Amino acid sequence: MPAESLPLRDIHLPDPVGWWPPAPGWWLLLIVAAALTVAVYLFRTVSRRRLLKRTVGNELDMLRERYHDDYDRIELLKSLSALMRRASISFYPRSHSASLTGEQWLQHLDRTAQRKEFQHGAGRILATAPYLPPKSIIETDFEALFSLCQDWLKKQPLKGETR
Repeated sequence: MPAESLPLRDIHLPDPVGWWPPAPGWWLLLIVAAALTVAVYLFRTVSRRRLLKRTVGNELDMLRERYHDDYDRIELLKSLSALMRRASISFYPRSHSASLTGEQWLQHLDRTAQRKEFQHGAGRILATAPYLPPKSIIETDFEALFSLCQDWLKKQPLKGETR
């Protein structure tokens, strides 16, 4: 029988391979990439917070040393208040702490340190110092104030969460 007369069908090519759904290797690669991205983000956030805590702690130590050198109470209170404000703005969103003054500022510090000594203890001087006569500033326990600020710094979260 001749080849032309055989009942053969023409060659049919298979349908082209679609891009969806991806092969399991692509799914695995996507999951690994997402996990790596989250891990890098968390590592950078925690590293920045640790650096921030270390920097603020060093500045607090420098303020304490400067105070023990010259005993300038008014300058100390100005510097300490500014340091606490800068640290709070760095740890928390600007809208939560930048515009706070007086009692609200002290409440914010107490809330973020889970204490009450800013409103009802040694930390009260941070809000009232500009309005007090120099004699009443002399009677302030600055070591308790330094300890309170250091405790506040230790209580700040390493991750980006806010309380």
